[in-house]
Amino acid sequence: MNDFSTEYVKFFRQSSPYIHAHHGKTFVITLGGEALAHENLTNIINDIALLSSLGVRMVLVYGARPQIESRLKEKGLKSNYYQNRRITDKQSLECVMDAVGNLRALIESRLSSSLVNSPMQGASIRVASGNFVIAKPLGVLDGNDFQHTGGVRRIDDKAIHQLLDNEYIVLLPCLGLSPTGEVFNIEVEELATHTAIHLKAEKLILFGKQGGITNEDGQLISQLSPATANQYLEKLEKQGGQIHLTRLLSSAINACLDGVERAQMVNFQEDGSLLLELFTRDGRGTMVSRDRYEEIRTATIEDVTGILELIRPLEEAGVLRRRSRKELEREISLFRVIDLDGTIIGCAAIHPFPGKKAAELACLVVHPEYRRDKRGDSLLEAIVEQAKQQKLEQVFVLTTQTVHWFMERGFKEVDANALPPEKRQQYNVKRQSKILVLAM
Repeated sequence: MNDFSTEYVKFFRQSSPYIHAHHGKTFVITLGGEALAHENLTNIINDIALLSSLGVRMVLVYGARPQIESRLKEKGLKSNYYQNRRITDKQSLECVMDAVGNLRALIESRLSSSLVNSPMQGASIRVASGNFVIAKPLGVLDGNDFQHTGGVRRIDDKAIHQLLDNEYIVLLPCLGLSPTGEVFNIEVEELATHTAIHLKAEKLILFGKQGGITNEDGQLISQLSPATANQYLEKLEKQGGQIHLTRLLSSAINACLDGVERAQMVNFQEDGSLLLELFTRDGRGTMVSRDRYEEIRTATIEDVTGILELIRPLEEAGVLRRRSRKELEREISLFRVIDLDGTIIGCAAIHPFPGKKAAELACLVVHPEYRRDKRGDSLLEAIVEQAKQQKLEQVFVLTTQTVHWFMERGFKEVDANALPPEKRQQYNVKRQSKILVLAM
């Protein structure tokens, strides 16, 4: 098997749990006008069609900012804004409706394509739109009359769910209708957020110009809690100039705070970013998650298989001593694990010696693909904290490969006489393991 085939099989196996997890779930996908104008739109539509074939219930909320700007310029009309929000007068509203209508036709035609020798071959996708968004006028702010710029009053979630139950993709333009028959222009991010909340969607997916939020070193941050995301939002607002990114992050935070499990920001310019975000553990963008996407916790019997898969390569290499499934099941309560979205990527065990105020740290392992971000240190800290809670005086470790790693973290090398008598009797002279101790 060549390298490409190996990577393909690896990706497919890794994505299988997500295929099962996403089936029957409701996703709200936000496509701004920039995404709809980009050359990568065809690939995005193909990926949306793939999600539909996998049983994902989807609502596509789309905007039209650049298309509206283009039509205003053609008619010689000026764009008026207040607080980065468009003021929509009657003439502007005509341009908004024209742009939105054309984009609806574009999206529907792309989703209806089933050309031979294309990713859409054989696709049979039904698309529905309608008066599902009830709007209200934004009104007058600081003396500025927003006229036909509005906000969301209500989402007809019952009607949308009926269409989703019948395997339709529901299309929502950035327009809303009032009970008096007026049309209002609504910010696409606001509409998407309200839709995800009203539908109790599992995911809100936001396509943007960037893959998400980056740290001080320019590295993409894969996951944020709403609280941490809000800190980044405050920085963006102070810096100014990144209105698009600010809107997306604000939308993600608000959705999670109001019940949506996860909001994920992905790059509309990158081919396959949606699939990589949804079907790989590390993703491809930034996810704001109200649950604990990654956590260190006490192991349970359900984690035995995951731990065995994690430690087996090191056992085969002679780095760790072999443990049987029965032994692991018997000692599972002694283990702490790093759980990344349902996958065990790290583990460590603490074996106390009653009456000796000492414990052995054993089987500290982090999966090779996840050894960045100091996960080993986090596991060690969790074990040390557990030892302190048990009022132990020292933790020792036997190792053949990682002596310096432990010494850099405060462990001191000692001889076998420093071990508790029970452990001293079990010491395997042939392995010549180094013994290191950390005093509490």
